[in-house]
Amino acid sequence: MRVGILTGGGDAPGLNAVIRAFVKYAIVSYGWDVIGVEDAFNGLLESPRRLRAMTPRSCQGLLHRGGTVLGTTNHGDPFAWSTPAGPIDRSGELASAVAEEELDGLVVIGGDGTMRIAWRLMQERGIPVVGVPKTIDNDLAATDVTFGFQSAVDCATDALDRLHTTAESHDRVMFLEVMGRDAGHIALVAGISGGADVILLPEIPYDPARVAEKVARRVRNGRPFTLVVVAEGALPARPDGSAVPAGEVKQALKDGGGAGQIAMRAVSRYVDAEARLCVLGHLQRGGSPVAVDRLLATRFGVAAVDLVAAGRWGEMVRIHHDVVTGVPLAEATSSMRFVPADSQLIATGRAVGIEFGRAV
Repeated sequence: MRVGILTGGGDAPGLNAVIRAFVKYAIVSYGWDVIGVEDAFNGLLESPRRLRAMTPRSCQGLLHRGGTVLGTTNHGDPFAWSTPAGPIDRSGELASAVAEEELDGLVVIGGDGTMRIAWRLMQERGIPVVGVPKTIDNDLAATDVTFGFQSAVDCATDALDRLHTTAESHDRVMFLEVMGRDAGHIALVAGISGGADVILLPEIPYDPARVAEKVARRVRNGRPFTLVVVAEGALPARPDGSAVPAGEVKQALKDGGGAGQIAMRAVSRYVDAEARLCVLGHLQRGGSPVAVDRLLATRFGVAAVDLVAAGRWGEMVRIHHDVVTGVPLAEATSSMRFVPADSQLIATGRAVGIEFGRAV
């Protein structure tokens, strides 16, 4: 067996741990050739091709290392390859490259976009694929959790711990913008864990006046500082209380300078308080994975070998009720996981006094 392995989309803590586990298990237990493809699908499409033979020795020291030794990109869709004249379809070339390199299939590690590409490659080009889910956003519905999420949460929680001391020292309202795209999982978990006073989520269009009242109430109660966590997709409700239409969210965030900036300006209209904004950005993606993510990534890498060995191409590794198994890619890419308005975690947050910018 000769199998290619690649990482696509944004980086996440734990990618190297998956690569390490897959390579060690595949070579030591099965004697396969494992070929690393650099920079997602680009390594097979660019000339010269950028491939490397992976060995257990080449994976030494990877368990705790952040990023990905194979490199990655979120601009390498073979079905919409970017050119000066516009996107072109190079998926046929990719299939030819896989055949020429005598690869029996590809193990593709990535998020929802990468998983959709993998599924199309199998369906439309006949390339056998096994997917491994990766996203710090934890928004893939087919798996209970993705590696990288807990590392991002820990980073955001640590930031809140640090902001707490400076906010309290200067009596400031500190806004912390965290990643998550259209889902608020990082903001919710880190916000509760880090003692936030306000959490603003994409799933709950918020009323800035309610947030301002929370700030004012804390001042009246002798707590003249506030910590506000803002998910990067969060927006205030429109005047009629409805959410900004999905097709307009991206532009609204861009026009407003980002979710954190929008929230800080909106709340400041209702309350006189010194406010500051901290945008964590890519700090959440970098650094070493925490123990939880190292373990999950290792389990995923081992499970990917098991799927390939069983000929279960077209499936994605997932964990469900603490059991790691496979799920058809068609099902895995059919829906996203968002924070439900009736989430028990939201109820927990409200129970300890956290404001979400909207009534139940």
